[in-house]
Amino acid sequence: MAQQFNYGGQAVIEGVMMRGSRHLAVAVRDPNGNIVFHEKEITSSLYNGAWSRVPFVRGLGLLWDSVGLGVRALNFSADIAMGEEAEFSGPIAWGTMAISFALAIGLFFLLPAAAADGAHALTGIESPLVGNLFEGLIRLALIIGYMWAIGHIPDIKRLFGYHGAEHKAINAYEAGAPLTPESVARFPLEHPRCGTGFLLVVVVISVLVFSFLGRPSLVIRLASRIVLIPVVAGIAYEYIRLLARNLENPIARILVRPQLALQRLTTQEPSLDMVEVSIAALERVLNAEQIPVAVNTGETAPTQI
Repeated sequence: MAQQFNYGGQAVIEGVMMRGSRHLAVAVRDPNGNIVFHEKEITSSLYNGAWSRVPFVRGLGLLWDSVGLGVRALNFSADIAMGEEAEFSGPIAWGTMAISFALAIGLFFLLPAAAADGAHALTGIESPLVGNLFEGLIRLALIIGYMWAIGHIPDIKRLFGYHGAEHKAINAYEAGAPLTPESVARFPLEHPRCGTGFLLVVVVISVLVFSFLGRPSLVIRLASRIVLIPVVAGIAYEYIRLLARNLENPIARILVRPQLALQRLTTQEPSLDMVEVSIAALERVLNAEQIPVAVNTGETAPTQI
């Protein structure tokens, strides 16, 4: 009775965005306790056209388009959750996101490269692999530290609760379980296609890719970290896609465990009302795409990888 839902979604402010192959739905709980929806048809060829079948290229296209869809979903959720006085939309929202991306590149790509260069000057170690491994460890430590720190902010902690609700709803659907809050709540917080796990894979892939460059000057090295982000992201996407499609393989199940473990930093156990919102978003997508929900009457038990 297992079902495949190969896209997933995203937590937003007081809600969840779910995306299918041709449709997306955002469900947000407003200040009065009602669930408000925004639905949109996805017409991009990145999802259904020729580009969606080209390895490595398809990952970049999907990631780029997902950023746009995600920002719009956040804008909608902010307007609904904050009430009529909310103004997080338009140029303000896109400007904020642009600054955030610039800071993220500086913090997680350029800073580790500069720190590794300083360590090289102190130790005199010439090995490109060792230097890039050290850079990767710094990058991973910064990512983990950042996610751990923001997870203690009350509003972010609540956002992470909706992230957990999103995962639980998709896990329940893929297992063929009833889409009720009580049933969905029993399922795991982690999911193998999560963006948090993607960050871990990016760090590992970046060590391997950047090692092929040797040890050029610091300026060239910093520039390469920016230029090669699409390459690293494309490879990481294919790796995650491969693992997610082969989880019946024991080796794949072992390899995916670090990704699932990292998700503990960006997911929280959701309340039943959060799960209800996530289910509502998922059902809107399934209905729009005319996908039947075949329920496993045997109530397949939730499993941990």
